[in-house]
Amino acid sequence: MKNTTVSLSRKKAKNEKITMLTAYDYSTAKLMDDCGIDAVLVGDSLGMVMLGYENTLPVTMEDMIRHARAVAKGCEEALVVADMPFMSYQVSVTEAVTNAGRLIKETGVSAVKLEGGEEVCPQIEAITKASIPVFGHLGLTPQSIHAFGGYKAQGADKERAAKLILDARAVERAGAVAIVLECIPAKLAALITKLLKIPTIGIGAGRDCDGQVLVYQDMLSIYSGIKPKFVKRYGDIGDMMKNAFLSYMKETKNGSFPADEHTYKIEDAVINDLRRLYADAGDDAWK
Repeated sequence: MKNTTVSLSRKKAKNEKITMLTAYDYSTAKLMDDCGIDAVLVGDSLGMVMLGYENTLPVTMEDMIRHARAVAKGCEEALVVADMPFMSYQVSVTEAVTNAGRLIKETGVSAVKLEGGEEVCPQIEAITKASIPVFGHLGLTPQSIHAFGGYKAQGADKERAAKLILDARAVERAGAVAIVLECIPAKLAALITKLLKIPTIGIGAGRDCDGQVLVYQDMLSIYSGIKPKFVKRYGDIGDMMKNAFLSYMKETKNGSFPADEHTYKIEDAVINDLRRLYADAGDDAWK
């Protein structure tokens, strides 16, 4: 059965944990969907892990649409959420609704995600009124990396913690169906989770959130850039890939690949007939 924002809310009500991972291409999304993942996030993190940017800021609407469309095709059951990239919603409410609509219409995803608290509530409310489900995102919001002065945990003091609670409640009132909480103290995330009726999805926010999300390149040790404290390595796929690449290079160079079992056959009589044909025509290469 296809997961929806309603089914995620039901999981919170039943105290069932929500599972979410990022994906940026059809093949990876299909593998996750086959495993029964609840939700897949097409994050603007693709700027770093797929496109090689230093941060998420250069990611465009066209980038998000291209990757989100591929992921949506790979997910038959998982709920697919697409990030709204930097400056696709901050300029105006009208532009936010237009770009959210593009993500839904042109990709097949079921919801969009945007970063920020009270300052983006007018956008959340307007997008929601356009019948587009919205995920919020609070705490360490990567699109504000320059304002934060780096990738740092948020909400550790009383003033900032109180602000996060106010923002979370405001985002919920504006109509968001869920909120991602990134890099905030676990006890604060637990409190916010209890205060809200909508699900919280944690990334570096402790085990008491209603669900968890990770960037799959991080959990599989594929991405060699930033290595956040909150990431658990579930596999050394990066090293496995490197070893496979090295083996392929070695076997190609020494001639052991492709072997007979990797090639297609043709009768010797056919080759001999071709040899005679071209030799009779004066082609020296066939003599």
